Amino acid sequence: MNSTLDLFRLNGRVALVTGASSGLGATFARGVAEAGASVVVAARRKERLDSLVAELEKEGGQALAVPCDVTKEEEVERLVQATLKRFGRLDILVNNAGVSNVAPAEEEALEMFQRVIEVNVTGVFLCAKHCGKAMLSAGRGSIINIASMMGMVGIGVLPQASYNTSKGAVINMTRELAAQWAKRGVRVNALAPGWFPTEMTEGMFDNERSILFIERRTPMGRAGRPEELLGALLLLASDASSYITGQTIVVDGGWTIL
Repeated sequence: MNSTLDLFRLNGRVALVTGASSGLGATFARGVAEAGASVVVAARRKERLDSLVAELEKEGGQALAVPCDVTKEEEVERLVQATLKRFGRLDILVNNAGVSNVAPAEEEALEMFQRVIEVNVTGVFLCAKHCGKAMLSAGRGSIINIASMMGMVGIGVLPQASYNTSKGAVINMTRELAAQWAKRGVRVNALAPGWFPTEMTEGMFDNERSILFIERRTPMGRAGRPEELLGALLLLASDASSYITGQTIVVDGGWTIL
């Protein structure tokens, strides 16, 4: 009989991680690889993907780098086909690619608002759509959309209407896709991080006043460490969550409870 901990293993699975060239995407790729999955990493910056693949393979894993702009449907289709050609299957999508734009709503340029929506909503949908097709054909799969606690609350002092709007959309897109695919073997959930040091948030973490704001406002009194997202990620990616779909797990040190 397998142990309970074996439920969290990803041996024999293939995971695709978008936005994997830096920050949390690279952390997610390392996490699923350590749990036993073969990993396809996708982003626009190929040199960074190649470096990550070399790191994963040095640790004994199998990995493939595929440059991809998630807002272009033909590139997303090519990404999925490259995954299937190399590994013959696709079990897990970590739908992580995203951008932000900090600006007061009354001053935010329409083209910037639309760009954030294009990447964070349309890109997430396109990846879910085409990975979902492959998973539905196989009768199994797990999609983890990376949302944000900012899709559940406002913040005001860090004005980013486009980003917060996009992440709220990702959370409800997750529910709808889960509802459509639940009986066909594909689970869809979301992971909503709070404050974590990433390339996107470096402006906050380079500013002592901002760090103090995060520490004072977060019930646990600190920002998160990237590895603290991996427990929830592996739960959603693995058989440990075989009866969970349409849910959003918030990992925010308690920010959204106040």
